[in-house]
Amino acid sequence: MNITSIKPKFFILTIACFTVLFSQSSCNSYKKIPYFEDVNMAQVSTEDINNYTDFTIQPHTQLSISVTSKNPEADAVFSNNLQNAAANATNANYGYTVNQKGEVKLPLLGFVKVSGLTSQQLAEQLERQLSPYLAKPSVTVTVMNFKVAVIGDVLRPNVYTSPSERLTIPEALGLAGDMNITGIRNRVILVREISGKRQYIPIDLTSKTLFQSPYFYLKANDLIYVTPSKAKLSTVSDKGYQNASLIISALSVLAITISLFKR
Repeated sequence: MNITSIKPKFFILTIACFTVLFSQSSCNSYKKIPYFEDVNMAQVSTEDINNYTDFTIQPHTQLSISVTSKNPEADAVFSNNLQNAAANATNANYGYTVNQKGEVKLPLLGFVKVSGLTSQQLAEQLERQLSPYLAKPSVTVTVMNFKVAVIGDVLRPNVYTSPSERLTIPEALGLAGDMNITGIRNRVILVREISGKRQYIPIDLTSKTLFQSPYFYLKANDLIYVTPSKAKLSTVSDKGYQNASLIISALSVLAITISLFKR
């Protein structure tokens, strides 16, 4: 059978085969891309937030502590001591680093136990402790090194410092420029160190149940790893090899179709 004598229906069938193959591949791939697929898009849904807990200070946390009061002279003395203490720290830009005992050394107060407290609790405690020295002191405490690492199949893998102690998994991925299309949304791994142990936590971004997960809100020093799909390899492999594979696949389909028509 000469290929030039093949009837038009052969070409139509060939085109149909290619169309089905490519459309099926595209459809299957797309199903793996969207986040939170089970959200009801027909109406507004509301649910309680009951999985958030405030960040608590731990050893190696770096704190910024600022103090003001209505007693300018005493306040100035404290401020000078605060600046001197910060200047003698390992890095003046990062204020006070909590030692292994969970303490920081502050002007006028000496060593103060801070581990296990939230920023607000520590601020209130310091205001009480400074009351004998300063008139109506006002204390602000900020965590300076709340950082997380985002690696794997994202646009900008890196270590990111958050200006807030309230950071979620989607927000961290946003800092990294979001997952690439080739990232597997239901195979994200959260690595967390807590109480001397390391946890490897599977995360599924295709379901809205993530929002109620106890791991939705990140802890300082968490690591997020996005698993790349096999399709990622094709984006970094040799282009010539990819084109050759595509041509061979197309010719194989064509050869099978011709073989069927010859029967």
